[in-house]
Amino acid sequence: MSVLFSNSYARLPERFYARVAPTSAVSPKLIRLNRPLALELGLDPDWLASPDGLEVLTGKRIATGSEPIATAYAGHQFGNFVPQLGDGRAILLGEVINQTGTRRDIQLKGSGRTPYSRGGDGKAALGPVLREYVVSEAMAALGIPTTRSLAAATTGGEVARETLLPGALLVRVASSHIRVGTFQFFAARDDVEGGRLLADHVIGRHYPEAADADRPYRALLDAVISAQADLIARWLMVGFIHGVMNTDNMSIAGETIDYGPCAFIDAYDPATVFSSIDRRGRYAYGNQPQIALWNLTRFAETLLPLLDEREDVAIADAEEALAAFAPRFEGSYQAGLRRKLGLFTQQDADAALAGSLLEAMTRNQVDFTLFFRGLADAQAEGEADDAMRALFTNPSSYDAWIQKWRARFRDEPQDAATRTRAMDAVNPAYIPRNHRIEAMIKAAIEQEDFAPFEEMTALLSRPFEDQPSLSHYADPPKPEERVLATFCGT
Repeated sequence: MSVLFSNSYARLPERFYARVAPTSAVSPKLIRLNRPLALELGLDPDWLASPDGLEVLTGKRIATGSEPIATAYAGHQFGNFVPQLGDGRAILLGEVINQTGTRRDIQLKGSGRTPYSRGGDGKAALGPVLREYVVSEAMAALGIPTTRSLAAATTGGEVARETLLPGALLVRVASSHIRVGTFQFFAARDDVEGGRLLADHVIGRHYPEAADADRPYRALLDAVISAQADLIARWLMVGFIHGVMNTDNMSIAGETIDYGPCAFIDAYDPATVFSSIDRRGRYAYGNQPQIALWNLTRFAETLLPLLDEREDVAIADAEEALAAFAPRFEGSYQAGLRRKLGLFTQQDADAALAGSLLEAMTRNQVDFTLFFRGLADAQAEGEADDAMRALFTNPSSYDAWIQKWRARFRDEPQDAATRTRAMDAVNPAYIPRNHRIEAMIKAAIEQEDFAPFEEMTALLSRPFEDQPSLSHYADPPKPEERVLATFCGT
């Protein structure tokens, strides 16, 4: 068999993309195939893992029905507008539709040069491919909307970066690869018709309910704003830092996309930055909601000609839509915090309770994941308090807060076991710790040892389950293990 492609984006006008074939797979070798995802896509994992399947997966052979394209987009990068970016090292092989009628993109990352490569080689090194595979699949297991990783493979070639590194490919799956920057590409060219075609495509593909609204393009804007507000709130619930929230890295479908210099916080601090290129902290952990709104404002600007022919009316309409972001985000964020705290009801003082905790965690350098995972065991005064107090540089801060929390949930009828189950279902035992990711990549590159990669992938597919034999993966880094900076994969 082969992959049955159904390509809607390639039916759009030629100015939306460039037709280009992958070139980087010299002698591809499969590192890992995501068999459950393959089945979800309606694909045969045994065939995909075969020599013929691997050639199709890695673009060495173009399958019947595949129409490889690199998509065009623009974008604000760290606030500076670039009118043409595009897929410089990624090629969309096509789209597949599964048994339930769900359409997904299958894209190759690291597939070679395209017309949008801007002097780059279009290739990917092994490290960034493994990082994106592990982190994107972990995010999916955490219940956060995200692109997925169908496969990772080495190309048989080398990639010149600071040194020569093994070349690799990621086979990425997404609801689509349409970005805020895709809309900006047409707006920058005053191509209103192109923007309209794109908006109609997005409505049909992602937000069909908007087609039935009195004002479909306003409904589209509302839907994208809501999706992003909810997504960013969910990032914050697990300590995720995207690292490079440029407009070309924001998915219109509301999925996490482009895992470059991403990271997870260890000690809680809203000012945390890992990305080596984010020198001013623009995309710090705590800034992500504001940046999302900034990006959405750029998206709204691209829709102005579709909202109303009268510019002042269109601007007022867009501003009204954007004003809904803050309450939508805050509602999602506070609901997420209540779930993490094991609260089944909502009270006016809950935001202050959660806020005082986060302030104490910042002052005391408390590990975000360990604290919330251990909190369920501290419902009653006892031995668990010793471990929790040890997370704080000043344990009295814990003592002062924990009594307020215990008093708060006594108003609720749920018993301790029910609350524990609820909390353990939202507070992961395991996240992709930055130092573990770096160690995994080092083993693969320096020793061709993929056992840590396989172990992490398996562990993080069940992040809410205690796995005693792998409990060391829950440990925060020792001082000498701390990752101070993460890097883009280009």
